[in-house]
Amino acid sequence: MTLTAGSRGAATAASREPFPPRRRRKPNLTPWLFIAPGAILFGLFILYPIVQALQMSLYDWNILRGAASEFVGLDNYTRAVQDDRFWLSLSNSGIYMLFTVPPQIILGLAVAMLLRSKAPAQPLFRVLFYLPVVTSWVVVSLLFKYLFADQGLVNWALGDIVPLTDGSTSWLSGRWTALVAICALGVWKGVGWSMMIFLAALQGVPQSLEEAAALDGANWWQRFRAVTIPAIWPAMLFVVVMLVIGGFNVFTSVLLMTAGGPGGQTEVVLTFMYQQAFSNLDFGYGAAIAVLLTIVVFIFSVVQLRVFRDRSDEEA
Repeated sequence: MTLTAGSRGAATAASREPFPPRRRRKPNLTPWLFIAPGAILFGLFILYPIVQALQMSLYDWNILRGAASEFVGLDNYTRAVQDDRFWLSLSNSGIYMLFTVPPQIILGLAVAMLLRSKAPAQPLFRVLFYLPVVTSWVVVSLLFKYLFADQGLVNWALGDIVPLTDGSTSWLSGRWTALVAICALGVWKGVGWSMMIFLAALQGVPQSLEEAAALDGANWWQRFRAVTIPAIWPAMLFVVVMLVIGGFNVFTSVLLMTAGGPGGQTEVVLTFMYQQAFSNLDFGYGAAIAVLLTIVVFIFSVVQLRVFRDRSDEEA
């Protein structure tokens, strides 16, 4: 079919006609309205305090309004690194973390496995195990302080019911016995939290995989190791990271049970920071201690994430 000159000219003219202008979309502000409250709260209560702490750590901070603060650079950090009390408090925080995180993981997973069944009393036991989690740290710290007192229930039980000691142990008067009491509180209060995380993860494990493994002759332990653990591995990573962070940030139980005593032997990093900042009014030094603790926790978290990721890659 041959196009005439007129038709070609009409086609060319039509092709040269400009496209109709696109309508500019109005910006959708709805998502920003939902984000704004959280972003404002994050900036006010998290981001601003972090920046303020970093700034304070570089000064001999004066809390009086209008008073000048002397810039000291890294002197506060150097002082902390050379302070034996800082290293003692950091070691106590590490001991607390080491002796509370594994029991919370093991006991929480064990209880979650037991409560996975659809027994009639299952909701009741879930509530009972989770109750310590929602109980105030102040309340349970004072409770355990009385339990581990010289004339407390623990000494009575160990001396009369289960005669393991003579019932006269001064639990809160020595470093190691006091740390045992503090760690016992941490485990008792934290098992319910890890239990709920593991229980939620276990609900997502396909029952068909376990049944197939059972048909292949796998026993309970083999099914648990080959099916259950890989399925709940992301939850395991989350629990470990959060418990390690919480372990290094222990504060209320130590402050109320021993106040860092005797002689500062049970002091942890946060109680040491609290004492320097709010008792000695040395806010610059306290801020430097907080920054150093943040760095330590960050390093531990990165190492854990790397180890768990390598383990996941090996299993994949």
